[in-house]
Amino acid sequence: MHFFKIILLVGLAHFLAISIASANSEITQAPLDKHQWSYDTDPYGSEAIINEKLIRHGGIWIKFKRVPRVDAKRNSWVELIHRLPATSLAGSQKIRLTYQCDIALIIKLSQREYGKHGDQSYAHYQIELPPTNQWSTKEVDLKDFSRPKWTPASSTDYGLLPEHVDAIYLTPSMTDKDGGEAILQVRAIELIP
Repeated sequence: MHFFKIILLVGLAHFLAISIASANSEITQAPLDKHQWSYDTDPYGSEAIINEKLIRHGGIWIKFKRVPRVDAKRNSWVELIHRLPATSLAGSQKIRLTYQCDIALIIKLSQREYGKHGDQSYAHYQIELPPTNQWSTKEVDLKDFSRPKWTPASSTDYGLLPEHVDAIYLTPSMTDKDGGEAILQVRAIELIP
């Protein structure tokens, strides 16, 4: 009987040690700031569904429904947006993200030269993370971001300029042709020098 008590006590001590370590690792993560997070969808029928508010219980849960591309000039989109607290990625080398997404997740960095007010250089860079149904923390190096396949070959590639990026866009990897649905969750994001 004494032997079983010792095994039980050792098992209980091991469980408590793991629980305390897990609790401490969650405490060290900076809480998500509601003023730095938003979401956006196209005006063609795509949707973003949240549960009362974007950040609940320390994390983000959002379901995106993206419609297929409307035509050659009007494309659909869905995105979770993290506005950078320091207004740019200057001084950062990596992004660490704790997330769950039931399909691959794209991290997008659009520079101020991109878009209708840009210089036609298509200064848009991205990287794809694998799908995961469990909390997963991935660290990506800014040097590993690249322009997507749809970038026109005629556009000039000046390279990623961190000081020209003021937000990080997270979007589940859905195709223009088919659209789709996905649930994205975020628990933490960190910029690493």
